[in-house]
Amino acid sequence: MRGYSPVVAIELDHPFSTARPIEESYATILDLERVVPCVEGGSVLGTTGPGSVKAEIKVKMGAMSMTFTGTVEIVEQDAAAHRVAMSVKSKEAGGQGHANATVVITLSDGGGTIHTNAQITGKAASMGEGVVVGVLDALIKDFAGKLAAL
Repeated sequence: MRGYSPVVAIELDHPFSTARPIEESYATILDLERVVPCVEGGSVLGTTGPGSVKAEIKVKMGAMSMTFTGTVEIVEQDAAAHRVAMSVKSKEAGGQGHANATVVITLSDGGGTIHTNAQITGKAASMGEGVVVGVLDALIKDFAGKLAAL
């Protein structure tokens, strides 16, 4: 089929632990300038508003390297529940693909969980669900480790 772009939808959950007090961790998660670079290959290109940044991530998928640029925005924050939801919308540089996700970080004493619901299209999706899941899973595990150390 011409113009067909596969879509890979992924849902992942990752627990993490930290020795930091829950209030300190919550304040850190709200600081996108600190959080985005915790993603391997991620960088903040600029602030687009309160709780929103323009960001870029360079991802290696198999033999391919891709760069996605877009926005990361805090769409929900619940201080009482220590829960933050972020929306990630990005487009592949020079390509037709997109990588969009909702990431919900819920903190508890001693750590928390990262729930990721992602939709990937284009070249990345054409690599197959197994490859995409493997790369995303590794990125989030690495992110969880860095988040715990912030």
